[in-house]
Amino acid sequence: MDFREKIIDLLSKETKLPREDIERMLSVPPDPKLGDYAFPCFKLGGNPRDAALQLQQKIKIPSFLSRIEVAGPYLNFFLTKSFLAEETLALIKKQKDNYGKSKSSKSKQNVVLEYCGPNTNKPLHLGHIRNMALGNAIYHLLRFQGNTIHPVNIVNDRGIHICQSMLAYQKWGKNKQLDKKGDHFVGDYYVMFAQAAKKEAEKNKEDLKKEAQEMLLKWELNDQKIRALWKKMNGWVLKGFAQTYKRFGISFEKEYFESSYYQHGKEIVYDGLRKGVFEKDHTEAVSAPLEKYGLPNKVLLRGNETSLYITQDLHLAQLRYDDYNFDRLIYVVASEQQLHFKQLFAVLDLLHKPYAKNMYHLSYGMVHLPTGRMKSREGTVIDADDIMDEVSALAEKEVRSRYQKLSEKEIKHRAEAIMLAAIKFFMVKTDAVRDIVFNPEESLNFEGETGPYLQYTHARACSVLEKAQRKGQRKGQQRIDYSQLQEQSELRLITLLSQFPSAVEDAAVHYRPHVIGRYLLDLAQAFNEFYHSCQVISEEKKKMAARCALVDGVRQVLANGLSLLGIEALNEM
Repeated sequence: MDFREKIIDLLSKETKLPREDIERMLSVPPDPKLGDYAFPCFKLGGNPRDAALQLQQKIKIPSFLSRIEVAGPYLNFFLTKSFLAEETLALIKKQKDNYGKSKSSKSKQNVVLEYCGPNTNKPLHLGHIRNMALGNAIYHLLRFQGNTIHPVNIVNDRGIHICQSMLAYQKWGKNKQLDKKGDHFVGDYYVMFAQAAKKEAEKNKEDLKKEAQEMLLKWELNDQKIRALWKKMNGWVLKGFAQTYKRFGISFEKEYFESSYYQHGKEIVYDGLRKGVFEKDHTEAVSAPLEKYGLPNKVLLRGNETSLYITQDLHLAQLRYDDYNFDRLIYVVASEQQLHFKQLFAVLDLLHKPYAKNMYHLSYGMVHLPTGRMKSREGTVIDADDIMDEVSALAEKEVRSRYQKLSEKEIKHRAEAIMLAAIKFFMVKTDAVRDIVFNPEESLNFEGETGPYLQYTHARACSVLEKAQRKGQRKGQQRIDYSQLQEQSELRLITLLSQFPSAVEDAAVHYRPHVIGRYLLDLAQAFNEFYHSCQVISEEKKKMAARCALVDGVRQVLANGLSLLGIEALNEM
C-alpha cells in the first residue's frame, strides 16, 4: 500500500485543491513526533489553524492511520505502526529489487540523456567524474521508474585545443609510440604545448599559437597528413576513454563526434533568417532576438559565415530528435553553460521546433580540490584515472588490514567496489547545483556520510541475517508477528522503509539523485542505532523473527538505493 497516495486520496476528497497541489504540499515532518506526513492548510482559506481543525473533523480515520492531529496550520497524519510494518515489510519481501518502482505508466518517457562530453586532447578529469556520477545516477533513476533511456555522449574531437596537442606531438614526439594509456599520452603533449606557449608569451611571441591555427586550417581543408595524425591521436585517446568508462561502470548507446557535424547547423540558421525569425546586424552576423525570453540576443553565425557552438548544437538537437524521437532531452553539463542552454532552448522555441519545450539542462557546480581550482593548461588537473587509482589503493590498504585471509582477486574486487562507492557517492550526495571540494580520504571514511559507510551498513545487515540463519531462523517459513516491533528505533526504521518509493519518485521527477543519497544516510544511521539498541538474535522467537524481517527489509532497500546511484552493495566488507 502506498500510504502517501492514500493520504492524498483522503485530502483530495475533502478539499477542493487540485491533486497536483496536494502532492506537492504533503511532506514528511523533520521530527517523527509530528507524525509521518504533514499537510499545510494555508491554501484552504481563512485562518490556517481553523481550516486544519475543520479538515480534521471531516476526515474519517481509516485503519492504516492511528490518528490525525492539528499542529498550528498543519494537519499531521500518524500511521498505524503494526499495519505499516506488515504492509511495508511484506511488500519489500515480495518486490525485492523492484521495491520503490513507480506503478504509474502515465509518466513513462523516451529520454535521451547526454553526459560526459570530453575533449580528445587530454584525459578525463575530476570534473568529468562528477558529470559521469550524476549522469549515471539519473540514468538508473529514470530507468528504474520505467522510462526508456538512451545514454549518449558528445565527443569534442576537433578545434584549436586538439591541434595544440597534435602540434606538440609533431614537434617533440618524434613519432613516439604509446608508452602509457592513450589519453594520458596525448594529454602530456597538450600540457607541453601550453607550457611552451606560456614561455613564448613571456617573450611577446605567439609563434606556436599561429602554427596551431595554421594546423586547424589545414585540418578543415582536409590536409591528408594532418588528418592522418588527427585520426591516430584521436584513436589513442578514445581507447583510453573507453577503459575509464568501463572501470567507472558506464557505457553509451551512441557517441556523437563534433568532427562529423560541426559544419551543419548553418542551414537551420539561414532558414530562420529567410523566415524573418533571425536578423543580420551591421557586421553581417546573424543573431536571434531573445528579449521576450529575458535573455541577451545570441549570435548564431559570424559575419564571415563561420559557426559557433550554438550553431552546431541547433543541428545536434535536431539530429537527436531524428535519431530517437525523444520526449525529453537532458543535458548534464556544468553550470558555466547555463546561459548557453537557456539561449539554445529559446532559439529552438523561436523556430517552433516540436521538442523545444522538452529539453532540460541539468546544471551542476564545479569540483575543487582542497588545494584550489584545477587548470588543464598548467597540468594541475587531477585525472579521473589517477583519482580512481589513489582511492582504490587506500581502499585496498583498508581491506588488507581487516581481512588477512582473502584471495588477491577478492581483495582487488572489494577495493574497486569501495573506491567506486566512495567517489560516486561523494559526487552525488550534495545537491548538484552546489560546488564541492573533493577529498579522497574523507570520501573513504567508513563512519562518515560516505558510500563505504552505506556499503558497511549493508554488509552489517547481511551479517546479522547470516548469524540468525545459523541460529535456526529460517527465512520466510513462519508468519511474522509485526506487533513485536514496538521500540522507537524499530518504528523509525519502518517509517523510513515505507518512504523509499516517495524518495525515488522525488529524485527521478526532479533529477535530484542527492535525495536518494540523503535518504540512504538517514536509513543507515537509523539502522545502526537500532543495531546498537535492540538485540536481534535471541531466544524470543517471535521477536527475533520480526526483527530479522526488519533487518532484511533494510538490507534490500539499501541495496536498491545504492544500485540507483551505480554503487555495488557488498555482502562483506
